[in-house]
Amino acid sequence: MSSALLNQAREILRRTFGHADFRGRQAEVIAEILAGRSALAVLPTGGGKSVCYQIPAMMRPGLGLVISPLIALMTDQVASLLQAGVAAARIDSTGEARERSETWARIEAGGLDLLYLSPEGLMAPAMMERLRQTPLSLIAIDEAHCVSQWGHDFRPEYRMLGRLAEVFPDVPRLAVTATADARTRDDIRAELKLCDSAEFVASFARPELVLSAERKRGSGHKRVLELVAARPNRSGVIYAGSRDGTDKLADALCSVGVPALAYHAGLDKAVRAERLEHFLQSEAGVMVATIAFGMGVDKPDVRYVIHADPPASIEAYWQEIGRAGRDGDPAEGITLYSAADMAWAYRRIEGREVSDEVKSVQNRKVRQLYALLDGASCRAAGVRRYFGEDGVEACGQCDLCLGTVETVDATEAAQKALSAVHRMGGRFGRGRLVEHLLGKTKDPSAFEAGLSTFGVGQEFSATAWRDLVDQLLFDGLLKEDPNDGRPLIGLGAVEEVRAVYRGEHRVAVRKPAEDQAAMVEGPRRRSRDAVDLAVGDRKLFDDLRYWRAAEAKRQHVPPYVIFSDRTLAEIALRRPISAANLLAVSGVGEGKLARYGTAVIAVVEKYI
Repeated sequence: MSSALLNQAREILRRTFGHADFRGRQAEVIAEILAGRSALAVLPTGGGKSVCYQIPAMMRPGLGLVISPLIALMTDQVASLLQAGVAAARIDSTGEARERSETWARIEAGGLDLLYLSPEGLMAPAMMERLRQTPLSLIAIDEAHCVSQWGHDFRPEYRMLGRLAEVFPDVPRLAVTATADARTRDDIRAELKLCDSAEFVASFARPELVLSAERKRGSGHKRVLELVAARPNRSGVIYAGSRDGTDKLADALCSVGVPALAYHAGLDKAVRAERLEHFLQSEAGVMVATIAFGMGVDKPDVRYVIHADPPASIEAYWQEIGRAGRDGDPAEGITLYSAADMAWAYRRIEGREVSDEVKSVQNRKVRQLYALLDGASCRAAGVRRYFGEDGVEACGQCDLCLGTVETVDATEAAQKALSAVHRMGGRFGRGRLVEHLLGKTKDPSAFEAGLSTFGVGQEFSATAWRDLVDQLLFDGLLKEDPNDGRPLIGLGAVEEVRAVYRGEHRVAVRKPAEDQAAMVEGPRRRSRDAVDLAVGDRKLFDDLRYWRAAEAKRQHVPPYVIFSDRTLAEIALRRPISAANLLAVSGVGEGKLARYGTAVIAVVEKYI
């Protein structure tokens, strides 16, 4: 693709969205779609996935079709696009017939750039027939991990989307998600018929997130109250595992003066909508919710996410924790967990009507999650390695990096495990590796029984060995090959493995103990939305937020779709009093300048 076309895309980014340049792998993904080719893009939460299909849809002839799993997510994206002056709409079950007719009239007149649909709405025969007669610029499949049975939020209706390759063979398709390991990515590509398409996987690093986890006592509700009380006047999300737990925890928070709301599928639809709007418009609201809440929320100023009950997997953990700090400012992810939670996760999987292979994979994901939560090495690095990222270093700011968790040396046991993997040639999975170390392999070959590592680990239980193997995987000392659904364990980073053999790299595991929970005081870095603001600048910043809140209330939209806190902070620092200077502020595009420029400059001029 010509550089001129990419420069045109960059100009749309600046003019429409108010950003000077693309981030991460955005430019590569956009170039692929502009060239008319399909792709899979795995970009972190807050990494600007939507821009990768929004800008090409604005540049290519025809209608950009976006498939999204939740009405709340579609509503939020369309509201943000309309604020930026982009012609976008959605068709879903909540809309009236008149609205749908008006939307189709705009499509037929060529007046719409983007249309958002649910997968069920897309596959309705009447909708599909109408789209066949509509020139399409691209098809974007958001939250594409939902198509995979190995993903953390599998939705059977997403499997239907593979038909799009046959129905629209000449239309580029872009599958995007924030969380997909290698196996899930393979499944996405197979199901959506993207096997020959380019794959773009960005770093999973979220340096703005400070992670911690602690074992809980009982339900953990008392501890949640302590954590929230230590974070007054901040917006937060608290995840609970059940509707009843959500209600009880919200009531408990309200009883101590925290403006908390419960959100779950058992509530009336109108009540959920009202509570969501209140939370999105609140500067310091707390939402206590079941996991269905998270994917549809794009609120950028959530300062903490607390798991009162642990998530289902590392993918779910990163997706849910990722609700915090979407504005790039410091935020927290705190998880409470217990052995009872893990046992319940196993029982829930056992009760599902899925194949034994799927159960096996889901059980392994549970083990990996708890190895991360109860482990002894950097949490952020563990997550990034889980998703296959190389060259990962410790974050230096999670509770484990800061030394607040007691550990014991397991270097000798690690040497045995690594040596066994080496001698077994990386041809077996973790179950067989554990049996080998315990000397309990059923009918071992003469070769295996003759290895010096056969039965060398009888001082540990099978559970302890599995935990250590998981820990070594998170440390990057072992790696797991998906192997078409039958994962094999092999050695990881060669030099680091050698350092363990020589005793130069010590392996530590968390010491089993009573609850070691200590009060987590929050991010140790100041929020950048008000960094170094002088008294006058801070006052202007507060006045701008007051103006924004009033404008958001008038329009019935979340404040952040008007301007982010970071944009307001930059305005307070730079004090622009001309349209040209205001347009130079990050986050101010031409559409928002036309809509809000006069009002913003009027606020600023009071301080000149």
